[in-house]
Amino acid sequence: MSLNIIDLIRGQLGPALISQSATQLGESESAVSKAVSVLLPSVFTALADNADKPGVQSTISNSSASGLLGNLLSGTAGNSMVATVLSAIFGDRVPNLVNSVSEYAGINNTSANSLLYTVTGAAVGSIGKYAEDQNMDASGIASLLRDERQNVASLVPAGFTFAETAQGSLANADEYPDAAKITSAEPDETSTVDVNRGGNTHVHVDRNDVHKEGSLWRWLLPLILLALAAWFLWRQCDKSAEQTTVMTDSTAVQSEPAAVLTDSLADSSMTAANRESMSVALPSGSNVNAYRGGIEDQIVAFLNSEEYKNADEDALKDRWFNFDNLNFEFNSTKLTPESQVQLDNIKAILAAYPDAKIKIGAYSDKKGDDDMNKKLSQDRANAVKAALASPQVVSAEGYGEEFATVEESASDMEREKDRKTAIRFTK
Repeated sequence: MSLNIIDLIRGQLGPALISQSATQLGESESAVSKAVSVLLPSVFTALADNADKPGVQSTISNSSASGLLGNLLSGTAGNSMVATVLSAIFGDRVPNLVNSVSEYAGINNTSANSLLYTVTGAAVGSIGKYAEDQNMDASGIASLLRDERQNVASLVPAGFTFAETAQGSLANADEYPDAAKITSAEPDETSTVDVNRGGNTHVHVDRNDVHKEGSLWRWLLPLILLALAAWFLWRQCDKSAEQTTVMTDSTAVQSEPAAVLTDSLADSSMTAANRESMSVALPSGSNVNAYRGGIEDQIVAFLNSEEYKNADEDALKDRWFNFDNLNFEFNSTKLTPESQVQLDNIKAILAAYPDAKIKIGAYSDKKGDDDMNKKLSQDRANAVKAALASPQVVSAEGYGEEFATVEESASDMEREKDRKTAIRFTK
């Protein structure tokens, strides 16, 4: 299947949500981002392994109507739909997953549990929305998850013991050879550990004599798992780099229109893990919370500069500012909920500078049909204009691939600089 479902879910977990979650939970943005990086593949893989369970299927099918995606930050906490899914896919291993994420990311268990609900809500809601748009039945949803299962499982970062949290039987390890599985047993039973991450390596532990051998395996098994994970990552480094690519845009000011046809527009150079939050002061005495170097910071500095005050229309044509947290739902003109933060900031800035007027520009890369790229970029430019709902937005234009510079045959990562949405000032 050509769809990379993980990118749809990532679009719901953008920098704004990471930042807001960090503030709400009292954790650092880098720690929250690190937790999400392990929760997302863990949850998706467990969903795929349990896609045939009625509780999982019904929750995914009903998630779109429930409005789950519209309130990820607080609406998922303790949500009964999310709780049902977590129980179905992890069972009594939820505390183990929470503990592992807490230790790996350096956050407390309460925060890890809250993020587990948020990520699960984003995953279930995104899959449900796509399934609804494509008129998928339960069988189609299960196939969708399984098609992407192996790719997503390989995204679990090095250093996180995924085996301790994976749900499923040892039979699943044969079906999905990249997954690491552990089943638990009572001390008097035989416990089998099956580790297979890129090769057929099986470790069988006979625990009939726990007193004699238990202490040995307590330290030996983690070493074996670590060695296998390191070997797997070494073999898969090139592949992983391609799989984990999220199509992004840049906040750098462009001398020519730089633009958008991607569904996820988070800035690749300014991720939640390394962006510095700041308060941008406005002439009205109010402030907007943004990122240093982000579009809000840039345009306020420009509006206060002599360059802007003395610029004519010809000079302004070449001064574009790219959105760095504006996302659309997959293959549509519907803006994702986290985009509202930046849209509200732009509204506040325009209100503080009532004489300023802007134009919206949306652009695509060269991949795909020219006419469709042109239409979608125009529709998305119009969608941003409508969302801002300000008379100071005087026009919106979709340029399609007119200004694209990277060849269609290039990789997604190379073409991403052509996929932007931006604004410029006009007089």
